[in-house]
Amino acid sequence: MKEILDAIQSQDSTAADFAALSLPESYRAITVHKDEAEMFAGLETRDKDPRKSIHLDDVPVPELGPGEALVAVMASSVNYNSVWTSIFEPVSTFSFLERYGKLSELTKRHDLPYHVIGSDLAGVVLRTGPGVNAWNPGDEVVAHCLSVELESSDGHNDTMLDPEQRIWGFETNFGGLAEIALVKSNQLMPKPKHLSWEEAAAPGLVNSTAYRQLVSRNGAGMKQGDNVLIWGASGGLGSYATQFALAGGANPICVVSSPEKAEICRAMGAEAVIDRNAEGYRFWKDERTQDPKEWKRFGKRIREFTGGEDIDIVFEHPGRETFGASVYVTRKGGTITTCASTSGYMHEYDNRYLWMSLKRIIGSHFANYREAWEANRLIAKGKIHPTLSKTYSLEDTGQAAYDVHRNLHQGKVGVLALAPREGLGVRDQEMREQHIDAINRFRNV
Repeated sequence: MKEILDAIQSQDSTAADFAALSLPESYRAITVHKDEAEMFAGLETRDKDPRKSIHLDDVPVPELGPGEALVAVMASSVNYNSVWTSIFEPVSTFSFLERYGKLSELTKRHDLPYHVIGSDLAGVVLRTGPGVNAWNPGDEVVAHCLSVELESSDGHNDTMLDPEQRIWGFETNFGGLAEIALVKSNQLMPKPKHLSWEEAAAPGLVNSTAYRQLVSRNGAGMKQGDNVLIWGASGGLGSYATQFALAGGANPICVVSSPEKAEICRAMGAEAVIDRNAEGYRFWKDERTQDPKEWKRFGKRIREFTGGEDIDIVFEHPGRETFGASVYVTRKGGTITTCASTSGYMHEYDNRYLWMSLKRIIGSHFANYREAWEANRLIAKGKIHPTLSKTYSLEDTGQAAYDVHRNLHQGKVGVLALAPREGLGVRDQEMREQHIDAINRFRNV
């Protein structure tokens, strides 16, 4: 790995130099183990500790197939799907790998007793397989996490509808929390030149997810002037939704859970911020009963920020805890887009407020290649900025996942893989200086 790192850090390395590098037989990777899938049986979700299930192992370099690339990973990040993988919820990801392994002789590689996890990376292409023409060894890249086969007609209008669509590093093996990753070449995108490796790795999954959910025609199709309610507006997803709303001329109403998180939203430029803990919103009376009076109180508070208008779009991802309120506060004909259920998958809401007011609920899952490319392009142009708050070593990935699981973080947390320290990989210092305050916004809280 030292030769690979030396080549990456040298300004004189060429594509031929990278192509001539010898690949190691193994590499360090963050894994979960199949024989530990029941280790948290009987525990409540909150009590499951990723630090106990996440391992740092030496694993063999996978075989490179057609249309694929091996990438030297300089940095990655932790997403909520890494937490789900590590606590084996809602199911063990080994069921995904077993199913994928039955698809073809080539996909059998993924069905292993260990799962290399991680759905983000920034790094350098080492090798490309047959049929790859757009990328070469030495290219500096980031990767989005849509892995798709595209052998069915269903996926050719929107690749997210392909029946063999998967999330790389979650539903496939050889993910980005490692020194080397295996990706399909159509996952690759140019690394933003003004960002360090860890900054460039942070936006991928959440930035693309927020773009599709909020901006794309496949999601809410946000327009200028829309009132957008954003739950967890300083978190991994919400921080990008807030930026997209501001950049697109919409009015974000940011919901957070602490004064510190409220301050982050204001630093991004949001004016309407609700600290739900400080204002004491309790949408559930008990485990089974929601409180419509709290929905109404919440809606009244929102209208104080909007000049009496109701919400056009709700950016939903907490799920069970907030969904009843989300449906209620949306205006007649408005839209609730949902991409996750971090507080519970079984949503409950009063359907009268949906059907009688002609509201829409749209399910949104990650993004297709074009949407991911557009989201990354906005990062590269300095229109949207990383929300990286803290960076961990590969050895400390378990702690990083624990912090995300317990909501102890702001924005995104990064993980250094091959990069020996933070701050490396910047190629456009002039542009970086123009945006340095926004780049460091989440670090300075």
